[in-house]
Amino acid sequence: MRDVSFDLLRTFVAVYRSGSVSRAAELRGISQPTVTAHIKTLEADLDRPLFDRVPRGMAPTQVADHLATRVAPAIDSLEDWVHDQSDAPFERAVHLGGPAELLCARVLPSLADLIAQGLQLRVRFGMPDDLLADLAGGGLDLVVSSIRPRRRGLDVEVLTDEEFALVAAPTWTADDIDRAPLIAYAENLPILRRYWRTVFETRLTRGPAVVVPDLRGVLTAVTAGAGITVLPVYLCATELADGRLRLLHQPQVPPINTLFLAGRAGAAHPAAAAVRGRLLLQGRTWTAEVT
Repeated sequence: MRDVSFDLLRTFVAVYRSGSVSRAAELRGISQPTVTAHIKTLEADLDRPLFDRVPRGMAPTQVADHLATRVAPAIDSLEDWVHDQSDAPFERAVHLGGPAELLCARVLPSLADLIAQGLQLRVRFGMPDDLLADLAGGGLDLVVSSIRPRRRGLDVEVLTDEEFALVAAPTWTADDIDRAPLIAYAENLPILRRYWRTVFETRLTRGPAVVVPDLRGVLTAVTAGAGITVLPVYLCATELADGRLRLLHQPQVPPINTLFLAGRAGAAHPAAAAVRGRLLLQGRTWTAEVT
């Protein structure tokens, strides 16, 4: 193989990790035809196909798997070097993605002192699959995910477990569970339905009275007396403690959901490594608060 440019290898890694020409183009900041041309050039240099074009994107061949194993860590290190020309650990901003509610209620407060020391943070909210695709492609440094990431090239650790509780304002009681309006995060009631299935061992057949695509809005509506809902305990612990909310049911084993912290495999930028270490440490205290 003749000498291959850094740009070609950067594009290859972006396509390999994201599985998509269009997504790789977004991550690299170049056009889709340029991405396609880079991959064709690299395939010609190697005299081997790197990807099979499939309906849902680009499927890597064994040659691509082998190449990615060899070059991706070096590409990551070189890109970190390009962004970081000083020894200052917080010289480069850390790009962090995750669910809005957890990042606002737990993650940002846990990083406050690092921010005061110079940490630069860029936060993005979104759905796990979209954020993990951005992480794999290099657009994010870390992602807090409510699903276990299974993409290639990611380093994943358990962050914390969030416990769920059925709650309402004091105007509602346990006798109202079957008739009170349901305040939900989404039209299909994913959190409520899971609670009914695992705790009450029955299907929830009612629809929502209110749908708010942010659990903080759900919390506000329920605290005001609009109805009942299921929330992560970390989000409503203050309202439960001061009496603005009450538990409507106390199962022996409350439903929990495991949250994961994912980064790209290999040496992380010092600032990203500092954020990762802090969150893994603080995540243990979040677990202690909700048990």
